Amino acid sequence: MRRTDLVRDDGTWTGLSLDVRSRRRPGLCLFSAGRRLLLTQGGRPVLLASVDDDLGGVGFRRTDAYRSVVPPPRAVAGRDLAGRPDRWAHRFAEHLLGTPEGPLHDGRWLLSPESPLLHGNHGSRPLTEYWGEMIVEGHPGGYVDWFLHSHAWEILPLRPMPGHGDGRVKAYRKQARDGTLPPVLLWWVSGLDCHVVLDGHARLAAAIAESTAPPLLHLHRTAPGDEVAAGTERAVERYEAELTRFAGLRARHGAAVPDGTATAGASLARHLGELHTATRPTWAWPLPGGPAEWRRVAREATGGEWGTDDGPPM
Repeated sequence: MRRTDLVRDDGTWTGLSLDVRSRRRPGLCLFSAGRRLLLTQGGRPVLLASVDDDLGGVGFRRTDAYRSVVPPPRAVAGRDLAGRPDRWAHRFAEHLLGTPEGPLHDGRWLLSPESPLLHGNHGSRPLTEYWGEMIVEGHPGGYVDWFLHSHAWEILPLRPMPGHGDGRVKAYRKQARDGTLPPVLLWWVSGLDCHVVLDGHARLAAAIAESTAPPLLHLHRTAPGDEVAAGTERAVERYEAELTRFAGLRARHGAAVPDGTATAGASLARHLGELHTATRPTWAWPLPGGPAEWRRVAREATGGEWGTDDGPPM
C-alpha cells in the first residue's frame, strides 16, 4: 500500500491518498440484493437496509455486532496531535490497513478533513448547532431520509450513540472544550447516500454535547490510477488547446490579449486536484442467494421482525 499526502499550492494539507493492493474483498463488506443492502463485518451482519424508492430514503436495522476498526485514542495522543489532521490520517490509515475487519479493498481511497458535512444547508444557524440534527435517530431500526438534508449530509452511527452521561463522553467533552478531541472517522457509503461512523461515536456525542463542531476525517473511494492517468492526459490536452487559442487571439489583436496561462493554468490545477480527490461510488458485492438470502439473514438477525417482505415495517 502506498500513501501520498495531498497538498494545495500554498502547502496546505488536504488529505491522504491510499493506494490499496492485494485486498480483493474487505472485512467490512457491503453486499447488495436489488434494492436491499447488507453490511457485514467478518461475516457477521452489522446493518440491514432496504431502499424505499417511493419515499426517497433507506429503512435500516442495526444488529449491535459492529466493532470499531480503530482502538480508542489516548488523551495524550489528543494533546500531541491536536490541530494535525495529517498525522491523525496516517495513524488511522495504519489501523485501517492493519485490521482484517475494515472497509478498505483494492483501489484508491482518500482520508480528508474536507467533508460535504461541512458545507450542508444549515441556513443561518451556526454549524455547531446543526450537528445533532445530522445524526440518524433510531435503534435498532430507523430511516435515512434523503431529502431531510439534501442528500449525503446525514450521519448513520453503526452502533447506538452514547448518552451525555456516558463515562467516555464525559472524558471527551473536556477534550472538546480544550480543542484536543481526536477526529471522528466517517465513511461515505453511496448506497445509503450518507456517512457511517467507523470510529468516534463517543467523541461525536461529546462534541454535540459541547455545541462544537467535531474534527472529522472522511474516508471515500477515489479514481483508480489508470483513470487518473487518462484524466490527466485529457486535462493537459485542454490546457494546451486553450493556450493555442489565446496565441491565435494575440496574433490577431496584439499583446493586449493575455496569453491565457492564468486562466488555463488555474483550470488545469483544479481538474488535476479533482482527479485525486473526487468521490467514487462505494463498491457493493452481489449477495450470494440474492433477495431470498437477504430475507433469511434479516429474519435470523432480527428475530423474525424483518425478512417477511422486502423491507422493514414502516
